[in-house]
Amino acid sequence: MQNYWPEFLTVALVHLLAVASPGPDFAVMLRQALCQSRKNALLTAIGIGAGILVHVCYSLLGIGLLIQQSVLLFSILKVMGALYLTWIAIQCLRARAGGIHVETSPQISQSGLSALRLGFLTNALNPKATLFFVSLFSVVISPGTPIALQAGYGLYMALATGLWFAMVGIFFTLPQVRRGFNRFGHWLDRLMGGVLLVLAGQLLMSTVSGSEPPSGPTPGTDR
Repeated sequence: MQNYWPEFLTVALVHLLAVASPGPDFAVMLRQALCQSRKNALLTAIGIGAGILVHVCYSLLGIGLLIQQSVLLFSILKVMGALYLTWIAIQCLRARAGGIHVETSPQISQSGLSALRLGFLTNALNPKATLFFVSLFSVVISPGTPIALQAGYGLYMALATGLWFAMVGIFFTLPQVRRGFNRFGHWLDRLMGGVLLVLAGQLLMSTVSGSEPPSGPTPGTDR
C-alpha cells in the first residue's frame, strides 16, 4: 500500500493546482456566496464536489477515454457545457443594483435543491474537467493501480473539491466581506456573467474549429 503514496501525492498536487485555478466552478461559487445564503452557497459547494464523482466514475469505467477519442461525443459534451454556462451567464448579466445584501440572512431567491443542482451541473457538464480526469487516470495514475485505490483517489478529489469551495463560500458570506461588495456587487455579478460567456464562447469555438484535446493533465484545466 505504501508503494502508492508517491502516486497519491502527485494526484493530490495536480488536483490542488487545478481546483484553485479560476474557472466556471469558482465564478458560480463566488456569485452564490455573494447573492445567496450561506446554506445555499455550501450546498452549491457540495454539488460541485459531487460533480467530480461523475468524472471519476466514467474515467474508471474507461468511458471517459471513449468520449475523448470520439469527436462527435466530445463535441456534444462541449455544446451542452457551453449552453449551460450561457444560461448561468444570462442570469448574472441580469443582476440589478441592490441585488446583493449585507445582512447575515440575505433574501433567498433559490431553493436548496436548485443550489445543489447548480453546483453539480456546472462541474459535471464542464468538458475541461472531462479532459483533466481522463488525462489524470490515463497518464498520472498507473493502469496497475488497484481499482479500489483509484476510486479512493476519486473520492479524495471529490471531498477536497467540496471542502475548498465550502471555504470559499464561507469566506464570501462573511458580513464584512459582503459589506465590501454591497455598492458594486451587481457589477461583479455582471462581470462573472461576462467571464462565463467568454468560457462558453471558447467551448463553442473549439467545437467549430475541431481543436484536439490535450494529451496530459495540466494545472488549471479542471476549472
